[in-house]
Amino acid sequence: MSADALSLLMGLVLAHLVGDFLLQPRTWVEERYRLRHRSPRLFQHAGLHGLLAGGVLLMASAATPRGLAAVLLGALTVAASHWLIDLAKARLPAGELRWFLLDQASHLLVLLGLWLAWLGSLAPLRELAAWLASPTVLGMAAAYLLVTRPLSIAIALVMQRWSEQLEETGTLASAGARIGVLERLLVLTLVLLDQLTAVGFLLAAKSVLRFGDLRDSRDRKLTEYVLLGTLLSVSTTLVLGMLVRLLLLEG
Repeated sequence: MSADALSLLMGLVLAHLVGDFLLQPRTWVEERYRLRHRSPRLFQHAGLHGLLAGGVLLMASAATPRGLAAVLLGALTVAASHWLIDLAKARLPAGELRWFLLDQASHLLVLLGLWLAWLGSLAPLRELAAWLASPTVLGMAAAYLLVTRPLSIAIALVMQRWSEQLEETGTLASAGARIGVLERLLVLTLVLLDQLTAVGFLLAAKSVLRFGDLRDSRDRKLTEYVLLGTLLSVSTTLVLGMLVRLLLLEG
């Protein structure tokens, strides 16, 4: 994939992010949900995205044989698709993560299609497919998947004999499990990046945050439980990350 092609894709994505998150006031979003297809701000928002994408395509046309007609067609495609996607989202319940993610994925798919049409080739997709099917990527994907739900279940089973000895402390439901997943994802990423020192800082930061709770609880069982769970979570992730580095990244 050439640098110009990658720059075009990144430019289109950047234009989308600017238009959707920096240049869209909350009042526009509220009006869209209230008036739907009758919202002037929805037309204005879609037109803004068309202008931003058109600007990116215009700059890219200097390095390609594409003319002004192709730039205008691309800008209109972005504007029209953005209007339709946002209108569809306005008919769905507001404030739900799944609809937000679907909305953003739809916009990005349109930009991806526009990018491929501009290049006039499916070669980038073939390159991406070959990269995704490589042993390194598949191994890293398996490692990241392993440190989420599977390792949470394994750690919970190991800790079960001690968790039954603790009283309910009034914490958020499933918060500990989610914190553990995020912690392992961070540790795995740092290990794969060969940043073991940063893992130490992460553990130190967690210790500082938990110090007040453990001190106030005056509960030795809770202290031992937290330490055991943290060390088990981090140590298994460290071993997994080092194995991935040894077998896939340094092999």
